[in-house]
Amino acid sequence: MATLVDIGTLITRDPQLRGGRPIIAGTGTSVRRIAVLYKQGLHAEEIVSEMGHLTLAQVYAALAYYHANRDEIEADLAEEEAEYLRLAALHSKKKVQQP
Repeated sequence: MATLVDIGTLITRDPQLRGGRPIIAGTGTSVRRIAVLYKQGLHAEEIVSEMGHLTLAQVYAALAYYHANRDEIEADLAEEEAEYLRLAALHSKKKVQQP
């Protein structure tokens, strides 16, 4: 008989991991990472192929979390992009200022 899995246990948060962002339980893989791959056009099966340590159930749980909490994940992605652009601009200024 197959073991039943409570899908509510597949996504967790830990302040010690990924800044408290939602992650796939038992892994260091964030829901945000799965959402990015999904937004790049990968299907759940392709994500599992790319990230072999994850099961299809874990990926679908991450996608369900993303869709149920889209505003949270999108805001997190926007913050990350803004920080990247800020640092890139700072780095660019430093290159220009060097003699």
